[in-house]
Amino acid sequence: MKEDNLIQQKSFAFALRIIHLYRNLTEEKHEFVLSKQVLRSGTSIGANIEEAIGAQSNKDFLSKISIAYKETRETKYWINLLKASQYINETLAHSLLRDVEELLKIIGSIQIKLKSRETGSS
Repeated sequence: MKEDNLIQQKSFAFALRIIHLYRNLTEEKHEFVLSKQVLRSGTSIGANIEEAIGAQSNKDFLSKISIAYKETRETKYWINLLKASQYINETLAHSLLRDVEELLKIIGSIQIKLKSRETGSS
């Protein structure tokens, strides 16, 4: 992992938080359905970032980054659902959602920059 790649670092750190959340939900709350969904989508963000970094073309890169963005949105949904169903408390949900919003901003910015380069505008 490159030390200067912010999105790579943040998505990896977020995946670790999601793994800890999954463990807590399954071991402490005995919740296995929603926890599996948030684990899948929350760790998929970083995996798709890694695939994007190894992309063979700008089109491939944009495709993987777009998938990472969609997985981040899905993760946001599951966190909100876990909060609304009281499986996680407000403080934890707020902290996770703050991380999600940061990831969305960074990934969204990457998408916009790449799309603007493809269309030739600045």
